[in-house]
Amino acid sequence: MIKRHLAGLFFGLCLLVPHSVLANPAKRIIALSPHAVEMLYAIGAGDKIVATTDYADYPEAAKKIPRIGGYYGIQMERVMELNPDLIVVWDSGNKAEDINQLRTLGFNLYGSDPKTLEGVAKELEELGQLTGHVEEASKAAAAYRAELIRLRVENAKKSEPKVFYQLWSTPLMTVSKNSWIQQIISVCHGQNVFYDAASDYPQVSLENVLLTLPEVILQSQEEGNVKGVDWNQWPEIPAVKNQHIYQLNADLLHRATPRALLGVQALCDALDKAR
Repeated sequence: MIKRHLAGLFFGLCLLVPHSVLANPAKRIIALSPHAVEMLYAIGAGDKIVATTDYADYPEAAKKIPRIGGYYGIQMERVMELNPDLIVVWDSGNKAEDINQLRTLGFNLYGSDPKTLEGVAKELEELGQLTGHVEEASKAAAAYRAELIRLRVENAKKSEPKVFYQLWSTPLMTVSKNSWIQQIISVCHGQNVFYDAASDYPQVSLENVLLTLPEVILQSQEEGNVKGVDWNQWPEIPAVKNQHIYQLNADLLHRATPRALLGVQALCDALDKAR
């Protein structure tokens, strides 16, 4: 399960194909990530997806889309049989050799890999251009931007509780300044205790966490992560003492889709409880 969600956090370079590559709107699309599937459904183009990868489970209709691989690789023979006119690849989640092979085979590729919260809206619009769903994409992007602005304004003047985000338990991992999760923490006006760590997704020790004395501990809501550390052993941590340990839906927090704003709201709500 850790691979499912961590893969969505390590962003790579975008392989963006100009819109002019497609003479006509795409009608047969292969979406090689769960977040790309969500994006396409958000603009009304979900019915054009002919294949996807493991864990593409939202909306409900997405569960019926045929699977042709996952982070471990793509079934190239199936791609060729399906003959899509657009493949939405995921540079940081798909194998580089698979992407290179698809490019060599001459398929039209679009790299969906938003690096910022604002980038989600931009990609909605670009996918709208590629699929002929310009109006629906524009509306979805506008609604997304408006809600993101609302969340920023609503939380801007609140106090800044010290936050430890438990990305995973074994090894114990968290997030720092250039991470996707940090953007969400910033919207909610939290103070990430590992903001200045050397890497974006650092491995830390329990001793490191104890020294920072976080007021809130947030965990991705997966059994292996939640049960991996029994924080009750350290009642001197303010978050433990005051029972401000919260589990949040990893799909909402880790996927770069319009639903990410639901993850933002959930994280903000958790920090409000600690304020």
